[in-house]
Amino acid sequence: MPEKNPQNRRLGYARVSTNGQTLDVQLAALKAPGCAPIFREKVTGARADRRQLLRMLKALAPSGLVTVTRIDRLARSIFDLFEIVKQIRDAKAQFRSLAEPWADTATSTGRLMIAVLGGLADVERDLIRTRTAEGRERAKARGQHMGRPTKLTPQQQKEARRRRAKGATLKELAKSYNVGRATISRLAALEG
Repeated sequence: MPEKNPQNRRLGYARVSTNGQTLDVQLAALKAPGCAPIFREKVTGARADRRQLLRMLKALAPSGLVTVTRIDRLARSIFDLFEIVKQIRDAKAQFRSLAEPWADTATSTGRLMIAVLGGLADVERDLIRTRTAEGRERAKARGQHMGRPTKLTPQQQKEARRRRAKGATLKELAKSYNVGRATISRLAALEG
């Protein structure tokens, strides 16, 4: 029987990705060690705004224990896993996975593995940042426009600048090109 003291509560988290899947196996596995409550949801793990996960993290108290059947039910990447486990540890609670005995922050081996995952998450984050920056530089070198596509063609931009210089108002220009006044205003700002 799970303890009623919120500081010693065993929280479970179960997730499936699609409506065709069921939570039954996970729920049974989480009930066996006494997890209550069990936060459950049917949503892809790639979403950062998983409501039940956020509710569970808010419900954490010192000495609590978060249990999942497998770490892929909690996170989709090393970075994601590390960030969630960090939130659990910051709440002075513990984390464990039933299928991965090494993923248990109550043990020294588990804490070591989470620390290693934190290092890997940093490396992953740096690699993503580096690849993104390199890709952006290659695209710029090829002359590709970065960011949102422009609403006006280069010819329309030139014409709008010329009309603005001759006294046309932002409102008139915006209406004639079917764009917002801010679009025309930015053209004038780029010129100066």
